[in-house]
Amino acid sequence: MQPRPITCVGFVGTTLDRGLRERSRWDRWRPTVSLFQHEDLLIERFVMLSDASSQELCGIVAGDIRVLSPKTRIELVPLDVRDPWDFEEVYGSLHGFARARGFDPEREDLLVHITTGTHVHQICCFLLTESRHLPGRLVQTSPPYGSDRGPHYKIIDLDLSRYDRLAARFRVESAEGSSFLKEGIQTAHPAFNQLIERIERVATRSAEPILLSGPTGAGKTRLARRIYKLKRDRRQVAGAFVEVNCATLRGDAAMSALFGHVRGAFTGAVHAREGLLRAADGGLLFLDEIGDLRLDEQAMLLRALEEKRFLPVGSDREVESDFQLISGSHADLRERVRRGRFREDLLARIDLWSFELPGLAERPEDIAPNLDYELEKIAATRGRRVHMSREARAAFLGFATSGQALWPGNFRELNAATRRMATLASSGRITETEVREEIARLRQRWDAAPQRADAVARTLGAARAAELDRFERVQLADVLEVCARSASLSEAGRLLFAVSRTKKTRTNDADRLRKYLARFGLSWRGLSLSRASPAEEV
Repeated sequence: MQPRPITCVGFVGTTLDRGLRERSRWDRWRPTVSLFQHEDLLIERFVMLSDASSQELCGIVAGDIRVLSPKTRIELVPLDVRDPWDFEEVYGSLHGFARARGFDPEREDLLVHITTGTHVHQICCFLLTESRHLPGRLVQTSPPYGSDRGPHYKIIDLDLSRYDRLAARFRVESAEGSSFLKEGIQTAHPAFNQLIERIERVATRSAEPILLSGPTGAGKTRLARRIYKLKRDRRQVAGAFVEVNCATLRGDAAMSALFGHVRGAFTGAVHAREGLLRAADGGLLFLDEIGDLRLDEQAMLLRALEEKRFLPVGSDREVESDFQLISGSHADLRERVRRGRFREDLLARIDLWSFELPGLAERPEDIAPNLDYELEKIAATRGRRVHMSREARAAFLGFATSGQALWPGNFRELNAATRRMATLASSGRITETEVREEIARLRQRWDAAPQRADAVARTLGAARAAELDRFERVQLADVLEVCARSASLSEAGRLLFAVSRTKKTRTNDADRLRKYLARFGLSWRGLSLSRASPAEEV
């Protein structure tokens, strides 16, 4: 394969390239001229950048280059830059040059010389090369040193994936970030680990809103706090971490709590209030259960996100706040949009990065490391270590990872169970006795208050539900949830088979759903009769 011709772009050095006397300039090292003193670096075209005051020097340097490399085509390009130390001016000028030239990496091998020019020139050339506006590699030149007889050059490729040590360093840093988000818990659930790795990449590279969804107790609040600490440790945020559960905000007080108020804004407003959004300026705001905000607050929040400003209650002067938003929700926000309870434009703004955290029952392989984590936390809090006997640990994990364990409270419930066993343990050792008592307590609680998450057991009965594979149980639970919120069999079918129906010339969604329900001895009419407002069977 024929090598591509080399094009080099570089600034003439007003100091280092200067040497006006005929003899002395050949005796000194000049970085631009030295580019053409290497037999293994044959530059076909050299684009020499300069300011208007350096044209005489450019002519001398160009003449010397022709002596060394007669076949090199030289293009003199003066840039309209009044202040070579003004970053904005220099970058804008170079950016315009790069776009206008349209260098083609398929036809030429581009080198960007960064030894000459001001530090601002060098930084801007680096940034434009790294962003591929100048689609090439950097080249540095250096004078002879030691016993060397000639100058040196070095080509730097900014594709970091080519550098094994650097790539390995980034992998280690990313792994450390993921472990930090998991609080050091060695989780084994593949999908969860991939989820955390993705969150780590997003959290450290973006300040856009993040939406964390998942059941109550799945760890949304804890994860939001860890994201903040990770960003703070990497100097990506300087402000505070501010959190609130929107379900606790009621009535007109919600506006004041979020956006603040001025003195006298309403009866009882004796003092001005900053508000949570203002308190989060420069930091991170976590709004848990964001779906519980009223439409008025949603509209104000959307404007605050888009314009970084808002009006406190009772004020006619806007205040500014630049924060990153993390939202949490256990509810289906898209369903709330369909019901008119959540603004579609706000949802579009906050779910640029959306991550759904699985519940504890979906991660049985992670129960053991989380149990150890909870025991470590208890030891740190109480100042004494609590152990589990081998038999007690096996008994508890055997139950906790079985299909009998519903864990509707997720990690909060595991935390509570662990604390109860540790409290009742004698001499800091949890035995089978404490484990049996806790299992009985959990079973009694779950049996006494059937959870929404166990819709399959409620519909089929516990005995029949226990006979299903985990895969079938999860699938049927989703079907039952869709049926519960649909007005007809056809509507439920359209929702459930929305993707596959687009690939068929004839749709039979209702019939497919009817046959699926029949596999479990269920019918649409039977499900409808169990609801308060039964729908007519289609």
